[in-house]
Amino acid sequence: MIIDTHAHYDDGQFDTDREELLRSMHDGGIGMIVNAGSTVSSWEKIRELTEKYPFVYGAVGVHPDEVGSLTEEDMERMERLLDLDKIVAAGEVGLDYYWDNESHDIQKKWFIRQLETARKKDMPVIIHSREAAADTMEIMREYASGMRAVIHCYSYSAEMAEEYVNMGYYIGIGGVVTFKNAKKLKNVVVKIPLSSIVLETDCPYLAPEPYRGRRNCSLYLPYVAEKIAELKEVSVEEVVRQTEENSRKLYGLKSQ
Repeated sequence: MIIDTHAHYDDGQFDTDREELLRSMHDGGIGMIVNAGSTVSSWEKIRELTEKYPFVYGAVGVHPDEVGSLTEEDMERMERLLDLDKIVAAGEVGLDYYWDNESHDIQKKWFIRQLETARKKDMPVIIHSREAAADTMEIMREYASGMRAVIHCYSYSAEMAEEYVNMGYYIGIGGVVTFKNAKKLKNVVVKIPLSSIVLETDCPYLAPEPYRGRRNCSLYLPYVAEKIAELKEVSVEEVVRQTEENSRKLYGLKSQ
């Protein structure tokens, strides 16, 4: 089955047809979805989605653009949510120096704090990193050693990807790999082992070709699997099989 390891179905872009869309996933070949958190206000919506849909799991965390108002009370709530059976990770957490909505020091403080919370609960982490390669690597080395993690929406060099793989982490590959100008990411896919790749959408964002520019959803993941298969010179079935195995290991999901 295809597992979408990173989606945002709590996003307002799905308000008009969320139920219809999610009900169509099984017929579209999507067996499981992990809905990642980005704000404190998203956590309750995510919990509700996991309760309503058997194939939807959740992650709770705060995106670096949103950490300015975080409190220790929020971290206590995050801890409690990480105890729920269908909350399978902390995330997305990390650094974003592209938008710079929050100071770098504030971003680092709450990135580390959320990593510490995940480690305390023995949970994997979903890492967001944009134009913050060196600082992300430094924090991961110091604070996430030995933890399960995925570097979501990977955008750096193949050499750094190989370093993350050597640290035991997974690399999240989504619709960008299908773009004609995505030479760097395609090289990453070629260089790292399939056993270190997981599929993701980041929907409603980053739809693959031929839907680029439109609202993304998990039903488009076969296009990502096909491009990875082409780059790795293996069958699409092998990509789906291996990425499912990888996703289950990452999130501690049992085989169905």
